[in-house]
Amino acid sequence: MGKLTLGALRAVLGVVLVGTVFVQASMVWALATDPEDGSLPLTPLRVITFLGMVAAQVAAVCVGRLVTMVRRRTVFSPAAFRYVDTVIGAIVTAALLWFAVTLINAPGQREDPGVTLIMGGIGVAILGVALIVLVLRMLLAQAVSRDVEASQMEAELGQVI
Repeated sequence: MGKLTLGALRAVLGVVLVGTVFVQASMVWALATDPEDGSLPLTPLRVITFLGMVAAQVAAVCVGRLVTMVRRRTVFSPAAFRYVDTVIGAIVTAALLWFAVTLINAPGQREDPGVTLIMGGIGVAILGVALIVLVLRMLLAQAVSRDVEASQMEAELGQVI
């Protein structure tokens, strides 16, 4: 990856982290104040939103760590699997939270059930992203395996010479 690409990705990850932390802090402030003062009541959708932002933050931090590993040229190591697995977990969590939003929203969509179907389709698409990352994890595993094999062959060749 080029320096510009890595820099742009780091900037996007930073904006995501700062933005979600700001929104979460605002939500906590609003939820902690007295409802008679006009604060927002604690509802399932607000809890799901908060948890969804946590999932996004976890994914952003893990991707940031992977970007650092790419920059240091250490991404083809077993240490990368921990971050990739966590990203997959965060995406699956986001999908499950989206399905929960769909279920909460479904009773209000009796006249237009297409909205619920579209929301369900979006949840399936989010799970599809998790499956894509899982396939990429398998490719990483193959690359790490090949890297280990190449290192062993290089060591054997060094002994022969």
